[in-house]
Amino acid sequence: MIFLTNAIVAEFIGAKIFSLEKTLGIEPIGLNILGGKFNFDMTAGVILWPFVFILTDLINEYFGKKGVQKLSWIAAGLLIYSFLAVRVAMWLDGADFWNVSGQTQGLNDMQSAFNAVFGQGLMIILGSLVAFIIGQTVDAFIFTKLKNKTGDKMVWLRATGSTVVSQFIDSYVVLVIAFYLGGKFDLIWVLQVGTLNYIYKLFMAIVLLPLLYFVHGIIDRYLGINQASIANH
Repeated sequence: MIFLTNAIVAEFIGAKIFSLEKTLGIEPIGLNILGGKFNFDMTAGVILWPFVFILTDLINEYFGKKGVQKLSWIAAGLLIYSFLAVRVAMWLDGADFWNVSGQTQGLNDMQSAFNAVFGQGLMIILGSLVAFIIGQTVDAFIFTKLKNKTGDKMVWLRATGSTVVSQFIDSYVVLVIAFYLGGKFDLIWVLQVGTLNYIYKLFMAIVLLPLLYFVHGIIDRYLGINQASIANH
């Protein structure tokens, strides 16, 4: 449930690009990199993805690659359903009193505001789904390969190792499809934001390793050594 919730919410808020510098109350750095101005701009959805990593690794640890793939396809199906539901809501005409109800907040047309917030384009939806499926599949594959090599030891290696590869792919695929092929931003911007997203994901994957071990230990104690060993294999 937590896995599915984080995956879906991350996709919905991922359309927002936020400035880390301005959020922290400082001016954008504006470094000249790759022929463009480099600032610490990231997608809002990236904030939740580290928790998806932990849950993916735990599911892989106890239910294997098939468990991750099954849950990933369920999440993809729910994402499609959610986006279709939002599209229907956008299609509905707003009531007259509701359309003007946001004027005190500077919103002259609530229908337009609603559509602007929830109206993620087809390319963003496509990019999110493709990146999610590829990322989860690669993560599960590498995690399983490393687990076969390390057995029950070195959880940190298979957790971070799978993240290093899978999220490199995920971080760029979604942006290339959604924003570059979608014609909204140039390739330099995509590379800048994708790189920052990727660095953040790797940083959080390392920072959250103690939490991964903590939850891993709780599950092992709950199942018991024998049952945990059976589940791990």
